Amino acid sequence: MRPLMADDPEDVGGHRLLARLGAGGMGVVYLARSAGGTLVALKVIRAEHAADPAFRTRFRREVRAMRALTGRRLVPVVAADPEARKPWLATEFVPGPALAEAVDGHGALPVATVRTLGLRLAEALTAVHAAGLVHRDVKPGNVLLGLDGPRLIDFGIAHTAGATALTAPDAVVGTPGFLSPEQARARAEEVGPPSDVFSLGCVLAYAASARRPFGAGHAAGVLFRTVHEEPDLTGVPDGLRSLIAACLAKDPARRPTATQVGAALRDPRTPLAQGIPEAQDEDWLPPAVLRLVAERSARALDLPAPRRSVRAVDVPVSGGSARAVDVPASRRPAGGEAVTDPAGPRPPTRRRVLLMASAAASVVAVGGGTAAYLAAGRGAGGGSGSGLPVHTLGFQADLTGTNKADGVAQERGARLAVAHHNARADITFRLALDTYDDLGVAARARQAADRFIQAGVSAVLAPGTTAAALAAGPRYQAARTAMVLISADDPRLDTSELRTLCITRGPERQLALPLITYLTAKGLDRTAVIDDRAAGQVGADLTSALTQDPPHEGATSVHSVAAGSDDFRPAVRAALAARAQGVVFSGTSPQRAARCARALADAGFTGPRLGTWHIMRQPFLQQAGPAAQGWLFGTPFTDPGSVSPAFVSAHRTAYGTPPGRWAPEAYDAVGLVARALESLGGSADSAPGAVAQRLFTLTYRGLAKTLRFEDTHALALQPDAVYFLYQVKDGAFRFLGRYDRIS
Repeated sequence: MRPLMADDPEDVGGHRLLARLGAGGMGVVYLARSAGGTLVALKVIRAEHAADPAFRTRFRREVRAMRALTGRRLVPVVAADPEARKPWLATEFVPGPALAEAVDGHGALPVATVRTLGLRLAEALTAVHAAGLVHRDVKPGNVLLGLDGPRLIDFGIAHTAGATALTAPDAVVGTPGFLSPEQARARAEEVGPPSDVFSLGCVLAYAASARRPFGAGHAAGVLFRTVHEEPDLTGVPDGLRSLIAACLAKDPARRPTATQVGAALRDPRTPLAQGIPEAQDEDWLPPAVLRLVAERSARALDLPAPRRSVRAVDVPVSGGSARAVDVPASRRPAGGEAVTDPAGPRPPTRRRVLLMASAAASVVAVGGGTAAYLAAGRGAGGGSGSGLPVHTLGFQADLTGTNKADGVAQERGARLAVAHHNARADITFRLALDTYDDLGVAARARQAADRFIQAGVSAVLAPGTTAAALAAGPRYQAARTAMVLISADDPRLDTSELRTLCITRGPERQLALPLITYLTAKGLDRTAVIDDRAAGQVGADLTSALTQDPPHEGATSVHSVAAGSDDFRPAVRAALAARAQGVVFSGTSPQRAARCARALADAGFTGPRLGTWHIMRQPFLQQAGPAAQGWLFGTPFTDPGSVSPAFVSAHRTAYGTPPGRWAPEAYDAVGLVARALESLGGSADSAPGAVAQRLFTLTYRGLAKTLRFEDTHALALQPDAVYFLYQVKDGAFRFLGRYDRIS
């Protein structure tokens, strides 16, 4: 990080420049602060390149490529202007060093660290390749090391698989020593995902041995060895050698995919990864590199003052706190270095450095440009000073497995809430978000709980799957740490036993309520339930509720389909024979619901057809086809796109996509915990147990719904509804509104 130069602008696209992070032939990368107070890395392209139409085309492609990516090991674009006189691109700021700096300065990394590095980079490349892209420049300089794992950056030469290269036909694209043989031969048409895997193998060999597998020296010699000679894996530990060698196969068809590399590193029983210690994000870096990350994080928070203006500067004083003073530009040290208090600051303690690292991690977590979206921002100065206490919230969810869509949506909603809190002018504490990918499974959930409990987090935004919540719940209860559930619910999650369990969604067992209310409002007194036995207890509970409390005080008939049967026609015929006016499907499978929908359509039934949120997935629309039209669904989540235009805009700015389901609910969960911390005074010593107790005494009006709890710690269903209705219209799920307002 270097001071700004005399000819550097003060502002780019509404981002105030703070320092230089680096410069090269293509442009300059700055540390900047968004209007909402978030730190970003902002790359400005040099004018001579911007004047080249082919380069502008490539830069537009870079922006599109990065906006299309959602993997949590990738650094997302938060703002860009490819059409500016000097095009620019802003991404989340990661305060950690590049892998190249860590290895060159401290030598080869431990085997366990390399395994985590390889696993997370393989996950990043899996996301890149799933988006139809090829990175083409995977190298140590494009891998940043963060406290919670590595990040893959710089998609400046990424392209769509199969696209025509914008470089000359015989141009080598990439970095010699870390590119594939097909890149070294300048055969752009052959460069696909296997090329990135080869580069990943080079990176892992370098990380494990501090040596480049095809040597150093003149580029032509390195390229020749890449194409014609076997890699030199001297110094690579035996446990890693076979996997890296497989990645470095000359023939692209013989290399594993990024997904296969990740699977090999995830499971120590895999032949390619036998003997390698298990990968872990926590404490994954060796002490020397960890200190480097902490130092970078501290420097990120000890920001230089921009030139040519008068502004409040955080001045360190005794004890590591800070006070703001107005310092004229003429009195600041050259280059905008920090201004010291006349009394002289004490050297930062280890605790302060680690606190700065945690706070900087929260800056990275919040995403760019999101902090002011509810008109609560603080202008260019952003949130509070680093002297405030930091309360860390744990977040665990399935972020890469079968439930990753919901997990990622919730994580993003939580990050937006953290950004909004930290940008407020009146805060007495900052928030940080520490995430853990529990894959939705019990073993990983227990690991996450142990990690967060040991770290002393203020509360945990807990698992998105029942299995994970059941595994983690007793541990959080024993530690008196609040486990705030956003989307998971199950009768086995008993708030009378788990007194720190806070469920912020409507109970699954009462999901029949919006369906019954809707059918009653329609005046239908004969309802049929297509009882899908494959749904287990969830389906049985729904069926039971509809029979015990029939809509419009009428009659409910039940027509079962065995779990092993795919034929819904007999049950449909029986329902129509019972003169059903409305039909409810009790199952949770979108595919089985589609079969039921087709059977009803074939039988000519056009009355109300209802189901629950579990089947609101694309397979239902795709497989049901026209038969899906008009179906209604009761859900415990609102429409992410209708809660607030500002929320949607902030999400698009941060992630390039509209918010997903459960994102507003996750935002509200953070708000609820923050309100509890505020009511406790926001001090650094607010015990997790006190936070857990305070949650249930509050009424918090959130984006999605009002959160208020009964004496039993159950979510109050009234006076504000906590269930909603959607309907299929024109091949999409359309939000109707709160169930109690639909007639």
